[in-house]
Amino acid sequence: MMKFYKPEGPVPGKGQELRTNIQRLFIRTVSILTLVVLYIGIYALPATAQDREITGTVTDEHNETLIGVSVKVKNSQRGTVTDLLGKYRITASTGDSLQFSYLGYLVSTRVVGASSVINISLSPDDKRLSEVVVTGYSTQTRSQLTGSIAQISADKLTDATSPSVASLIQGKVPGVSVVSSSGRPGSGAQIRVRGRSSINSGIEPLWVVDGVIMHGVPNLNPADIENISILKDASSASLYGSRGANGVIVVTTRVPKGSKGEINASIKTGISTFNTGEFALMNANQLVEYYGMFANQSAVPGWFSPNLASTNTNWLRIGSQDAPTTEVDLSYSGSTDRTKVYIAGNSFREEGTVKGYQYNRYSARANLDYKISEKLSIQPKISGTYTSGSDQQHSVYEMYRNLPWDAPYSASGEIVNPRVNGTTWYGRDLSNYLYNLQWNKSASNIANLLVNGDFLYKISNEFSFKSTNNVTYYHSDASSYVDPKATNGVADQGRLSNSMAKRITRFTNQLLRFNKAFDRHTVNALVSYEYSDYKYNDVSATGKGIVPGITIIGATSEPTTISGTANDYAFQSALFNATYDYSDRYAAQFSFRRDGSSRFGNESQYGNFFSVGAAWNIHNESFFKARQVHYLRLKAAYGGVGNTPNSLYPQYELYSLSAQYNGLPTAFPSSLGNSTLTWEKTYDTNLGVELGLFDRLDLAVEVYNKNTSNLLHFVPLPAISGYSGFYDNIGAVQNRGIEASLGARILSSPKGFNWRLDFNIGKNVNKVKELYQGKDQVSGNQIYKQGEDINTFYMRKWVGVDPATGNPQWEAVNQTSGEVTTTGNYTAASLQMVGKGTPDFFGGFNSNMSYKGVRLESTFAFSSGGLVYHGQRETFDSDGAYPTYNQVVLKSGWSRWTPENPNATHPRAYFGGNNRSNGPSSRYLEDQSFFRMRNVTLSYTLPQAIVSRLKAKGISAYFSGDNLMTLTQFSGLDPETIDYPLPKRFMFGLNLTL
Repeated sequence: MMKFYKPEGPVPGKGQELRTNIQRLFIRTVSILTLVVLYIGIYALPATAQDREITGTVTDEHNETLIGVSVKVKNSQRGTVTDLLGKYRITASTGDSLQFSYLGYLVSTRVVGASSVINISLSPDDKRLSEVVVTGYSTQTRSQLTGSIAQISADKLTDATSPSVASLIQGKVPGVSVVSSSGRPGSGAQIRVRGRSSINSGIEPLWVVDGVIMHGVPNLNPADIENISILKDASSASLYGSRGANGVIVVTTRVPKGSKGEINASIKTGISTFNTGEFALMNANQLVEYYGMFANQSAVPGWFSPNLASTNTNWLRIGSQDAPTTEVDLSYSGSTDRTKVYIAGNSFREEGTVKGYQYNRYSARANLDYKISEKLSIQPKISGTYTSGSDQQHSVYEMYRNLPWDAPYSASGEIVNPRVNGTTWYGRDLSNYLYNLQWNKSASNIANLLVNGDFLYKISNEFSFKSTNNVTYYHSDASSYVDPKATNGVADQGRLSNSMAKRITRFTNQLLRFNKAFDRHTVNALVSYEYSDYKYNDVSATGKGIVPGITIIGATSEPTTISGTANDYAFQSALFNATYDYSDRYAAQFSFRRDGSSRFGNESQYGNFFSVGAAWNIHNESFFKARQVHYLRLKAAYGGVGNTPNSLYPQYELYSLSAQYNGLPTAFPSSLGNSTLTWEKTYDTNLGVELGLFDRLDLAVEVYNKNTSNLLHFVPLPAISGYSGFYDNIGAVQNRGIEASLGARILSSPKGFNWRLDFNIGKNVNKVKELYQGKDQVSGNQIYKQGEDINTFYMRKWVGVDPATGNPQWEAVNQTSGEVTTTGNYTAASLQMVGKGTPDFFGGFNSNMSYKGVRLESTFAFSSGGLVYHGQRETFDSDGAYPTYNQVVLKSGWSRWTPENPNATHPRAYFGGNNRSNGPSSRYLEDQSFFRMRNVTLSYTLPQAIVSRLKAKGISAYFSGDNLMTLTQFSGLDPETIDYPLPKRFMFGLNLTL
């Protein structure tokens, strides 16, 4: 194994406060009311003998006078404000610097010369270009950015209710696709940043929290987050080198915002309901009618009778529920001259809308920044989460497929066991899942502790040193109990499984930063060393033969399986970044990172990654006179990032010890090693334009071209070799796309009605450019083929129903001539490409309306195009192939073939099936497009006069709903999660600030 130096240290930049967003009209109104007081209090200050009177007028970018602009003589107590005509008078000496400041505008300074008149025009301090963006290892204003970085502020993460930060990103960032994995409590989401760049390696973005590179997706409390930056292109992600190919999500946790201590408390509670969408299963009468449609009535079993409709069990209703959800947050933040502290705790409890599952999460965090001296500050952080899951979940599979003719309870109210002799049960699997749920259960517990020992040392005005050091400890345990009386426990006389896992990751970064501003030039640079490692081990055991109720593995009468795993990896890196800005007009950036990884052999253990970028703020040019355009900037960047293999030891020849001979462990070959194996590399070009119009519209458009080469591919070997295969760098993928965002301030009034809309959309085109030996690779129902989308479906192509016979039809393609014919023989139908899973475009929009203390905010997400294979229809839309499973009610526009309805969508139904009509084919490929209302929230904030009398700083209440509306053509429960739908959720909450 390679040797790594393990110094102590660290880095990453902390998020800075965003500049206050206050409407200009409000400022002017307040200024008028305070003008007289300020004149009396400031204008009367004494002057020295050498002073003379300086006068002038202050205007805005539209040459309109500004009222109440602060005018001060730097390094003195003298100051005044502009009057109702925008004019000012102040005493100053030659050589003094006058400073003009006004909220919403950039501070400007003028030196007093021979003239006694100084007129000045202030430039807007546009919040979009002046906001501070966390770029990972540093922070920059948006006007300096050359790469593609999207930032999500804390208030954008408080709409929907979810313990998963990943799911809260959906629809809020152009070019970032977020698809929920499940509606089960605690489930996360799948995130794709600008497409999929790999076939066999990881495709999830890298997560970074407070400068620390995380292993996997962190379990964070959304209320603890200050902001999230998503680094989308290679230029912005290049400083993460070998792990930046799939994008980087940088999370900055909260820091105090004010000088006084503040306590924030919030509680919200509500219910979630099972969201069936347009999906419906047959009731007892509908199923009887379905049996009556079978063309082969002689094959229907003798037990069938229309009288079966007298029992009508709604299994979906039995297994689902209106589930409670409760979340409580409590935090304290405050600062003094030396200390800044943020302390918070959170409790989140949610039951599943499918009965029997409960998810609990408890989290706590403490962030401290203590200034030991003017040069040295320590910045320790500690956070922890504890999650638990209790699982006696009803079977979603059986809720769909159990027959309404089967009664789960006997006449005396006891749960029926279908496998007892003499019990009447019509369902094929003889399964009443309620029976086993009386006893069977499983549980899991996960504890995660993160500790940072960071410090900052200010060497001089230009140089500073930041050290970031983290240790993360993860521990999980899980258990599964199968009772001896359960149908799946009878054979073993009960069964018990226990497992435990432990993971420790360490991270250190030592960063030296240089900042220098002189004349119109600003230079920022950093150089850093970084090291991280990971160690993991687990053990699990299963035993059979238990006394009912015993949950200790040692009490089993006979062990059945014992297993354990241990693995590790490490990275070390050196990195450099430099940015240059001239007069807030021209910006340039260069970065370089050299990475070493234990996942590669000595011949290619290190790799180099770089990026270059430039931006031009055209609106700051003297020749630019368009009053309607308050900012216009262009940017371009190019860079390279990498990706590592999922296997931790692909460079070594591996042996397996999972076999034995004559009672002794035996080693046998597993896979060959490859000492020359290296990173997948992605080279990315990004071009962008940002435009602000009429001080109301913000538009940004970016185009990109990502080319990934050296794909990490596992090459299989013949069994006679004794090895399963080896890893090699073979293949290439391209992602090209365009994305846009538009923000519009529709209405704006300091004391009236305000309305803002934000919209974003992204389109990504994916193409496989190269494969091993140019050969197609088939994986399940998909194919990887040169020139095609990486998510291409490969199966038989459904033609439809033969109008003459009602039988199914598929395409058959002659491999020699290419002639296409129709066949009713499933095995004769040709496997071929039938569509892609990549959406044509996706995005979201947000509407925010407010009037005084009332606010109405709604968030929407959408995806258009892209197919999904609805595999469940193979059984519950099977044309009689599964007659003892329940079947789906045909949705609007679908119909069953009959002689009177020859042009139908569904074949004629036969007991036992119609010529494999339900076999895997494009018949079950469905459009995954959807338009979803992710959240709508109505809130009310009490007037400050009332709040003050209650000895508080702020009180608000709100009512919100999640997933209340989904428009889709998908025939199942949910176009995102397929089987376990995202719930409809109704929440009520209270927020209190003291």
